[in-house]
Amino acid sequence: MTDYKAVIFDMDGVIIDSEGLWKQAEHEIFTSLGVTVTDEYSKITQSMTTTEVTKFWFDKFPWKEKELEVVEQMVVSRVIELIATNDCVINGVIEFIEKLKLRNYKIGLATNSPSRIISPVLKKLNALHLFDTVTSAEFEQYGKPDPEVYITTAAKLNVATTSCIAIEDSFSGMLAAKKAGMTVIAFTNDNANIDFEIEVANYKINKFEHLNIDIFN
Repeated sequence: MTDYKAVIFDMDGVIIDSEGLWKQAEHEIFTSLGVTVTDEYSKITQSMTTTEVTKFWFDKFPWKEKELEVVEQMVVSRVIELIATNDCVINGVIEFIEKLKLRNYKIGLATNSPSRIISPVLKKLNALHLFDTVTSAEFEQYGKPDPEVYITTAAKLNVATTSCIAIEDSFSGMLAAKKAGMTVIAFTNDNANIDFEIEVANYKINKFEHLNIDIFN
């Protein structure tokens, strides 16, 4: 892969293994408000922003005690607590980013998660200094699979989207990066159940550990 100037990482599932933490936080908060959280509906909300998830559950099981924004922030706060107390860093990702930095790649973060959670995640990884810019879809009109968050991140890096590589673990994230005109790498974290990457991804990475950085040259 030649002529690339930037690598943009998704956050949840790529640099931090947080899917289970989000599920736990959402289950705790929403059930406390009388919501019946089911696996069927949870699968629908997996690719949504936190704002969209909160509205989804409110529409299904309306509550009266708290405003939607308050509930959303309760979920985010709980996730931040869980990240701080759990071993959830993706193995090898920091070393991989450090290798990219040594090759003068610009490094970005593009996530559907709220902006308030980004700093705690990067502090957990001790990686604040490694990212040239971070972007949350919270400030875009739409979250992934809309490409806006990736287009914004590339603009902040001052790099054309066609010169960016996006590393994603979700179908909606890969679609977003693809629509933005980026080269897409599917990160599976050795999950054999991830088989959708062949539809939209240009390449696949199973693990960051011991990954040869020359694949980017």
